[in-house]
Amino acid sequence: MIPLVDLKREYREIKEEIDLAIGRVLERGWFILGEELVAFEREFGKYIGTKHVIGVNSGSDALYLAVKALGIGKGDEVITVSHTFISTVDAITRNGARPVFVDIDPETYTMDVSQLENAITERTKAIIPVHIYGHPADMAPIMEIANDYGLYVIEDASQAHGAEYKGKKVGSIGHVSCFSFYPTKNLGAYGDAGAIATNDDELADKLRMMRNYGSPRKYYHEFVGVNSRLDEIQAAVLRVKLKYLDKWNQRRRKIAQVYKELLRDTDVITPIEKEWAKHVYHLYVIQHGKRDELEKCLLSKGIHVQIHYPVPVHLQPAYTKLGFNVKLPITERVSQRILSIPMSPWLSEEEVEYVAEAIRGCLVAT
Repeated sequence: MIPLVDLKREYREIKEEIDLAIGRVLERGWFILGEELVAFEREFGKYIGTKHVIGVNSGSDALYLAVKALGIGKGDEVITVSHTFISTVDAITRNGARPVFVDIDPETYTMDVSQLENAITERTKAIIPVHIYGHPADMAPIMEIANDYGLYVIEDASQAHGAEYKGKKVGSIGHVSCFSFYPTKNLGAYGDAGAIATNDDELADKLRMMRNYGSPRKYYHEFVGVNSRLDEIQAAVLRVKLKYLDKWNQRRRKIAQVYKELLRDTDVITPIEKEWAKHVYHLYVIQHGKRDELEKCLLSKGIHVQIHYPVPVHLQPAYTKLGFNVKLPITERVSQRILSIPMSPWLSEEEVEYVAEAIRGCLVAT
């Protein structure tokens, strides 16, 4: 079986450094809000180009806390996309606000900026663009519209560690940004982990208290917060992996080019990279009209494939029960055609070629 991503190969490549980093934490005996977290927050902030990084328990918590810290709640609206992992939208509804969905660009799968302005009402407080699959959303017009209407922009960069928009790292463009370090991400921990980034000093201070029971110092609490802290072991792991992120992303980009060349003369639609973007291919997502048949065929050949995502958020029972009734034709069409094929820095040239040849063979068979 060729896996979608092989984390065992990743571990073997950096085993000695990982074992030393974890051992360092165990020997120190300090596991929460310690030196490793402070160092990782500093190093990741330097990497993406923001003043502050606040490590939290998960990408989902990062989004939830970012929305909450901006004072968004009942009666407010936040514009986002339905073609995303559900935590993007849950962060809005969990805070009592209402998500307003716009459709996606059919080439990048990110927010269709041309629909954004028409979705704004007097209740709109923020926009959450998603840098999905590793390709940035078109941030310049999003920021321009947000500034014109006095709205916050929360970047969901959970799938785009190291991706760039016009030479700037994603996560450094909006008012606040959110990252997931789920194990399969380009920069992944060995468990749940996440972070929030911002250049706003006051917001950063608030978020640091929010993740730790609303506490500025031990046993003193200024408001009701939560327990959402990136632990020392995960921070130590992420510090090791951060050193390899650019190298691993470059390998992803090379594999993407090989796939593109090998599938060029087929009717498979392969990912594009806009001239203003640097794609980091968290996922390599193809499109085909007979997606389900192609999926079955590839699985039968020992190739692990997956659909990201088969049911858009606005069509999920959790949201239809809340009364959402919106038509998003591009999102709905794409969800019936997309298929993620193996993509990770540890794929061999032979495996990439095998996957591409298998796709070509399956297309003939279907």
